[in-house]
Amino acid sequence: MTPLLLGAASAFWLGLLTSISPCPLATNIAAISFVSRRMASPGRVFLTGLLYTAGRTLTYAALGVLLVSSLLSAPHVSHILQKYMNKLLGPILIVVGMILLEMIHLSFSGAGVSGKLRKRVEALGMGGALLLGIIFALSFCPVSAALFFGSLIPVALRCGSGVIVPSAYGVATGLPVFVFALLIALGAKWVAGAYNRIVPFERWARRVTGGIFILVGLYYALAHIFGIQVV
Repeated sequence: MTPLLLGAASAFWLGLLTSISPCPLATNIAAISFVSRRMASPGRVFLTGLLYTAGRTLTYAALGVLLVSSLLSAPHVSHILQKYMNKLLGPILIVVGMILLEMIHLSFSGAGVSGKLRKRVEALGMGGALLLGIIFALSFCPVSAALFFGSLIPVALRCGSGVIVPSAYGVATGLPVFVFALLIALGAKWVAGAYNRIVPFERWARRVTGGIFILVGLYYALAHIFGIQVV
């Protein structure tokens, strides 16, 4: 597997993990339910959920492309990253792994829907779902911020990909939301059942990913900072 394909696959997994993390997942379900509550037909509910998913997906992909392309296009910054990326990657991965394992606790509020925003979204109808997806995608929770800024951006920089890797992440963040939009169109009881199944999986996936991040971070730190050949 080439470095770019490996980077895209890693980004896809990080995006999936971001989307099923408790804060984004709960926000996604609440947002789709709120926007679609006045839609009578299942088809319109599904389309509303699809627009919300598209808003989140495109925002994550565009933000990743903008950040990575800007860093790679600046010669001085690009040179520094090429020189020190392996040394920086170790501590970054260790910290992100500790956040995923809840060894480090960050507290800042996620997205919320204010009264003013609700009125504007309702006035826009189905088009408001796209706007809501964009707004919620930009409102990072601790886990999603750690995965996006602490993991995706370094992976994309290491692969030298300003488009493919961030886009893979963006698409993955939308997949579970797309499924929930379909479930909401079919009936609310299906959503509750699916949510109850995803929560345990998210805990397991987050802990495994956090452990892998710490191990890989230790390897990079020992090899590139302390010069110890582990293998």
